[in-house]
Amino acid sequence: MARSKELVPGVGRLSRSQVAARRGLYKGLKKSDKPAATESPATIEKSVGGDKNGGKRLIPTSKASRFYPAEDVRLPKKSRKSPKPASIRSSITPGTVLILLAGRFRGKRVVFLKQLASGLLLVTGPFKVNGVPLRRVNQAYVIATSTKLELEGFTVDEKINDAYFAKTATKGPRSAEAEFFEEGKPKAKEAFPESKSADQKEVDKAILSSVKKTENLAKYLKASWGLSKGQFPHQLVF
Repeated sequence: MARSKELVPGVGRLSRSQVAARRGLYKGLKKSDKPAATESPATIEKSVGGDKNGGKRLIPTSKASRFYPAEDVRLPKKSRKSPKPASIRSSITPGTVLILLAGRFRGKRVVFLKQLASGLLLVTGPFKVNGVPLRRVNQAYVIATSTKLELEGFTVDEKINDAYFAKTATKGPRSAEAEFFEEGKPKAKEAFPESKSADQKEVDKAILSSVKKTENLAKYLKASWGLSKGQFPHQLVF
């Protein structure tokens, strides 16, 4: 006797899936009483004889395949080189006045403080004299001059390193709709951290005390550098 009565000839009251469910044709997944097999380790440690053999060895549990893959599998090349910071030029020593050749403050004179772990140079204007704050520069884009400040007894705080200049991660708008409506509005500028401002003042205080000992040195640091017509940098003495 059919379990699904026909409403009209050829159209049953229940669908095929409903009929199959009522007849019990679908019994679900088979349940296995066997426990799940535990994964065997790739290697087993065994003891070996001999005084010079180390006493123990790791032996693979499965034999290697007799066949090799038909296609070459590209593997990343392992480099044994370790990055090292570039050696600093002999003309650049702590207190040396440098001329910046690139970047936002190109043409400005700055004072070299120390070399960071990345190989970049830590310099400052000082900020109160020519507006150049604590920043990192590559020694390839500076000219070392013969002018040098005496910074006896002054050491830069260890917290001023490469991580000190890392930018803080800023979160974007929450949705595409918020981004659309924020497009025409000016973004609020973040305030400069008070801790970095205090560090700048502390460094400038030690440098300014040394600058005041030499006459016209503050004017020299404040003046920007440039080439006039007919001047060539390889012919100049800095």
